[in-house]
Amino acid sequence: MTIKIVVDSGCDIPPDIAEALDITSIPLYVVIGDKSFAEGVDISRQQFYDNLPSYDPYPTTAAPPVGTFTETYERLAAAGATEILSMHLSDALSNTFNAARLGAEAAESVSVRLYDTEQITLGFGLLAICAAEAAQAGHTMDEIVAMLDARVKHTRVFGMIDTLESLHRGGRVSWAQFGIGSLLQIKPVMMITAGKISIEAKVRTRKRAIKKMQEMVSAYLPFERIAVIHVNAPEAAAQLREESKAFFPEGETPIIQGVGPAIGTHLGVGAVGFAAISAINE
Repeated sequence: MTIKIVVDSGCDIPPDIAEALDITSIPLYVVIGDKSFAEGVDISRQQFYDNLPSYDPYPTTAAPPVGTFTETYERLAAAGATEILSMHLSDALSNTFNAARLGAEAAESVSVRLYDTEQITLGFGLLAICAAEAAQAGHTMDEIVAMLDARVKHTRVFGMIDTLESLHRGGRVSWAQFGIGSLLQIKPVMMITAGKISIEAKVRTRKRAIKKMQEMVSAYLPFERIAVIHVNAPEAAAQLREESKAFFPEGETPIIQGVGPAIGTHLGVGAVGFAAISAINE
């Protein structure tokens, strides 16, 4: 029995961890003008974010082609996979899960189990890391899925949005949702859980927004896993980690990871936050 884990790049798992755990990632796409780019393949993160303010029209995003999923599953089967667990961005927030489903239906050489993580970025990524570790430890597919089911409802992404411009230009929010947020420089504090994005607070300054987010995160302590995420803001992320030491399990070096273009284009440069799985009793 050889179980392989497949994800899409919306998981934001650091490449070294993905390699160590033998996780196969399929890139999401960003559409700039009339051209589509596979993130991390056709366009680098830095190149994308450096040019983001100048893109007109504003970039959109797209799921990978169905055929890419089928080809990936068949390739892994040819390399010895007997089962595949294909984990993806929340079906409620992305078309990627449906593309994976269609790709799995067309795969003839291997059994593919689809899993909706109900999350984005490292909320999804931490669950995939759990699954890959369990697969390497020799657990069965049913055991891995049961482990994930127990954790999904305890998995959350918290984020402080530095500017509403990207959300607005990307068509994800209207100014009516935030009053005159662009003029007031409102910093929304968001939480994502079970496939739902909620605005937990609307704060006037970045410092107060960070404090509010930290208060929210502390309500879900202790954590089994927690990471810091950011949209092209590594210095702000490093500072957030330093200011939030109490959140991290003792003796562990927490992940600090940038968010890829396909997710970052909606959140906007400067956003920072956490992805976390609360400790549960099994």
